[in-house]
Amino acid sequence: MPGLMPLLTLKIDVDTYRGTREGVPNLVRLLQQHRANASFLFSLGPDHTGWALRRAFRPGFLQKVSRMSVVEHYGLKTLMYGVLLPAPDIGKDCAATMRAVQDAGFECGIHTWDHVVWHNNVRHRGAAWTKKRMQQSFDRFTDIFGRAPQTHGAAGWQMNAHAFAQLDAFGMAYASDGRAMLTEAGALADASAGPHRLSVSGNILSCIQLPTTLPTLDELLGRTIDGAVVTPSNIAATLLNLTAAPRDHVFTLHAELEGQKLAPIFKQLLKGWQAQGYDLVSMADHYQKVKNDLLPTSPVSWSELPGRSGALIVQPVQPARSL
Repeated sequence: MPGLMPLLTLKIDVDTYRGTREGVPNLVRLLQQHRANASFLFSLGPDHTGWALRRAFRPGFLQKVSRMSVVEHYGLKTLMYGVLLPAPDIGKDCAATMRAVQDAGFECGIHTWDHVVWHNNVRHRGAAWTKKRMQQSFDRFTDIFGRAPQTHGAAGWQMNAHAFAQLDAFGMAYASDGRAMLTEAGALADASAGPHRLSVSGNILSCIQLPTTLPTLDELLGRTIDGAVVTPSNIAATLLNLTAAPRDHVFTLHAELEGQKLAPIFKQLLKGWQAQGYDLVSMADHYQKVKNDLLPTSPVSWSELPGRSGALIVQPVQPARSL
């Protein structure tokens, strides 16, 4: 249970078959070595990563690819799934790996059914389409773990009104489906950003949102911030500078990145955050801290963030209060 220290919630998005098979076990070992807690959010259906290449025509996507070696981090085979190679069924093939995470004492939840399909379509889809895919994830999770899922973190921070309502229908008390607005330097644009409830179609939902409040590694690498290019050698220091002032944070990492090539950077971050006095916790721990608080209510809002292409679910910046 979290104590009086500020919380740094580690939310691990698992997007791919390779990330599940290779990145997840690596992260479990690394977290255990540093006595850190975290939440693992799994993709539970087919891996159609190759279909993501269609996003190459989106503004900003090629710029991101030029900063990050996609082949190096995801692997050529993964980029062929659904294109030249059949899409593996992650939930069927990797069920034992997922259960091992729960057996190691880490929280497990839902990321999505099919990462690419959800990311590319959900914003503009209706209730039937949305509920079908969320029910697929719910049922597969229950089959794997022998219990209902307790939490959710949307693929690509993409949702719609029906999806948010479905979280309440599933009885999920907390989720992390969106982001806090960030400045070009990666700092919070609104110091009050954090846990909140959503107002959807005139209804205030029960599920508490724990938005990601820090930039991800792939959003920082290769960018110029405060006159310096962010590289693997200085990215940990860049992020630790953003957490120097103590407050609760949520950091999203990826099994495909921090669980593989970027693991040395994540190790630096774990040591740095502990040195700064943070309690490294799961989403469940964070929820326990805030569940009885009087939380603000926000509408569903979309915006772009520095270093990432396309609009995401973003907690709107609250207007400054006059004294």
